[in-house]
Amino acid sequence: MEELKNIPNHVAIILDGNGRWAKEKGMPRNYGHMQGAKAVEDILVDARDIGIKYLTVYAFSTENWSRPEAEVSALMTILRNYLKTSIKKSMKNNVRCRVIGERSLLSADIQKAILELEETTANNTGLTFTIAINYGSRDEITRAVRKVAQKVENGEIKAADITEKMIAENLDTAYMPDPDLMIRTCNEQRISNYLLWQCAYTEFYFTPVAWPDFNKAELLKAVEAYGNRTRKFGGLKTE
Repeated sequence: MEELKNIPNHVAIILDGNGRWAKEKGMPRNYGHMQGAKAVEDILVDARDIGIKYLTVYAFSTENWSRPEAEVSALMTILRNYLKTSIKKSMKNNVRCRVIGERSLLSADIQKAILELEETTANNTGLTFTIAINYGSRDEITRAVRKVAQKVENGEIKAADITEKMIAENLDTAYMPDPDLMIRTCNEQRISNYLLWQCAYTEFYFTPVAWPDFNKAELLKAVEAYGNRTRKFGGLKTE
């Protein structure tokens, strides 16, 4: 593989295919989710080594609550375990961790673990790793608009004062740049209510590889494909 060029600053990933991967191996879906969590740990280090500054993964969507109760429970257990081990690994690797999504529906212990992870890693200066938990982009945008509308109602601003920048500043992702590259695994080619506002000019990369099998070599393929594209903003090419 040639030397990488134009490495994306921010990569967002939709982690797809855990269940199908497990089924193909004759294993339960939960086994796939557990292996998928391990793949996240590996890709986090790989992304840092490549030079990516922001990595955001879609771990649990607002729609995932409709899955069978046993599967949701297993996913929450995996999440608990992941959050417990993330602090030590994040401090070792100088990773700053953030979580986006509506936390109120999460159990109290998970909310506490999220807060501890964010506070402990807040001053780390390496890669910023964001986990989307109980996240849906339409929900995020709705919450942002409510915040802005409340300011209008309070008389702090007028409706005419509302700008795109103001809405963006009230999104969960206000602390980071928009994604340069979006990756979706397991051959699915849809955005699934993920970072809709933020992906206005994002490049997309789809791969048939299921998430548990997605490794550094696959990440390099995605980054190389991104680097070979000519990006355009409003018809203007960017170098």
